[in-house]
Amino acid sequence: MSQLPPNSTNDDKVQPLISHLIELRDRLLRSLLVIGVLFLPLFYFANDLYIYLSTPLTNLLPEGTSMIATDVASPFFAPFKLTLVLAIFAGIPFILHQIWGFISPGLYRHEKRLAMPLLFSSVVLFYLGVAFAYYVVFPLIFGFFTSAGPENVAMMTDISSYLNFVLKLFFAFGIVFEIPIATLLLLWSGATTIEGLKEKRAYMIVACFVVGMLLTPPDVISQTLLAVPMWLLFELGIILGRIFARPDSSDEAEEEV
Repeated sequence: MSQLPPNSTNDDKVQPLISHLIELRDRLLRSLLVIGVLFLPLFYFANDLYIYLSTPLTNLLPEGTSMIATDVASPFFAPFKLTLVLAIFAGIPFILHQIWGFISPGLYRHEKRLAMPLLFSSVVLFYLGVAFAYYVVFPLIFGFFTSAGPENVAMMTDISSYLNFVLKLFFAFGIVFEIPIATLLLLWSGATTIEGLKEKRAYMIVACFVVGMLLTPPDVISQTLLAVPMWLLFELGIILGRIFARPDSSDEAEEEV
């Protein structure tokens, strides 16, 4: 009986790796193409989009004041950056679909049943976090900042600084609203249990108020408006953990067969 060449095993391992890398490259290129397609029509309205984004601040500025550009290129690059970020935000569903298509062949059947709802829920929660920041938090923050300064100091915010500030808050609140998904994944991975989370509820409430203090102005109202939703989202994660109980190991063994 003839023996296989010594390098045959390595070739068998290298070929699937190369095919996976090619597939990953193709999916990344598709995602970049979709972002580019979304960017082009949005860029036509770049200035209007920036005006809409700056409305929570400009509505609170005193009469006779406005936002300024301290850099000669800021009037172009600030709307350009905003449009690019919006294109990425709008393309998140397609990007997640590409990620799902790449990892789904390696998942169990019960993992596939839950992965799509989790991906859809994570996108919706992220968008809700961004909307919550724009419509609830921004008016409170800018209302505090515009009224806290000395009377003889005119507030004239740089457009690039304002954009960086609001984008950081968008990402922060979008991630904060993923708490139910993170809680559910922790329960699924076995890193914790529902009983363990319930025992740490008091620490979680304190952590929510600490995060609220760090992300909002130093007043009780805005801090509470962020901390309470965070705590409610944590409780929602516990409820989802009870509903979607982790499958038994016997079920996983059957699927492996």
